Amino acid sequence: MHVSVLPDEAMTWLNIRGDGVYVDATAGAGGHTARILAALKPEGRVIALDRDPAAVATVRERFSDSAQVTVLHANYGGLKEVLDGIGVDAIDGLLIDAGVSSMQIDQGDRGFSFQEDGPLDMRMNTASGVTAAAWLATVSEADLAAVLKQYGDIRRAKTVARHILERRAESKLNTTRDLADAVADAFPFVTGMPDETRQVFQAIRMAVNDELTNLERGLKAGIDALNPGGRLVAIAFHSGEDRVIKNVLRASSRVERIRHPDGREKSSRPATVKILTAKPIVPGDAELRRNPRAQSAKLRAAEKLAA
Repeated sequence: MHVSVLPDEAMTWLNIRGDGVYVDATAGAGGHTARILAALKPEGRVIALDRDPAAVATVRERFSDSAQVTVLHANYGGLKEVLDGIGVDAIDGLLIDAGVSSMQIDQGDRGFSFQEDGPLDMRMNTASGVTAAAWLATVSEADLAAVLKQYGDIRRAKTVARHILERRAESKLNTTRDLADAVADAFPFVTGMPDETRQVFQAIRMAVNDELTNLERGLKAGIDALNPGGRLVAIAFHSGEDRVIKNVLRASSRVERIRHPDGREKSSRPATVKILTAKPIVPGDAELRRNPRAQSAKLRAAEKLAA
């Protein structure tokens, strides 16, 4: 069962207008979508996106009797094209809940979990893209080590990469259990499953799904699409995700000055958003007791400025 993270805080920072148009860019099981819908008047609208076909089917069924909810199989990295495709020129709010969902982790056949044996898939969109197995079949040791370090903060990234590719050379890298065993091989001094196993799975998942690139694109497209006074709310679960969100919001909140080669100012672009959260909002103790997986969640919000 997928539990929405920071649901009250997300609604507070979205500051929903009853007649507005809102995008839930990571619909999941529809928890946030339902909260947005409940705050709307009959003339309001929710556009719910997900790149996972299974999530899309779930959300379509959940809101099949609501004409106010449009559910689309789409990646928020292509948000501009999605909105253009349905004739939406501007929106009043965007919610992005980045990362993988509990539903995906808990399904062993999706390949996200090191605790369930299954195929090395890890695709958020099972209808297209390269599986983790296919990605690992061709990646170089240097590139794999770089991914493990950048997305997983693995200190022994080169050692872990070498052990993973040694298993590949022996044709023993076919399932999530094989990958977990390769990580264990890199930490022979650890009893049981090394803590780094979670980080390795996370890093490979993020690379396979090109998550940070899509997050940056989605944030920028969302800012462009917002009406003045509209809100962007983004929830991160990984330091890399939070860094992308923070950097995009900071850049958008500053005046951009374009200069001649000699340093003279040529032109400038005004700030497009006002950052609302000086520090990220994190779950309280009550939510963590209900949903321990929310432990690393961080929420940031911004408001679109008038042109």
